[in-house]
Amino acid sequence: MPDRFDRWEALCLFCLGGGGYCCVEAAWRGFTHWTMFLVGGAALCWLAFLERRPGARLWAAALLGAGGVTALELLAGVFCTGVLHRRVWDYRAEWGDLYGYICPKYSLLWLALCAWVLAALRGARRAAHRT
Repeated sequence: MPDRFDRWEALCLFCLGGGGYCCVEAAWRGFTHWTMFLVGGAALCWLAFLERRPGARLWAAALLGAGGVTALELLAGVFCTGVLHRRVWDYRAEWGDLYGYICPKYSLLWLALCAWVLAALRGARRAAHRT
């Protein structure tokens, strides 16, 4: 049975994910938006949940993680455009885009990043259980 998150751990993961996501986006694109902090926080909590599933294979968790992050980006894009009236990013020039919010190219990049983050989470959890 996977151990559960306590509120403090969830808050720390959320803040770490939000800050990390904003840093990655700022490094990649040169800027970010406050909503990406929320997406990043939710994404890291999702990945931590996937990592804690018993018997979870890294490749399967990475696929589910990338799908979740892509879905979060789609929701954030729709929210930013529809509610905030601001297009935070635009992938309409990319192959296979969906209304400019998501595209296969970035979903594949999320897959690679999710695999790396999941491996790091797994390593951190194992190290914490040794102490």
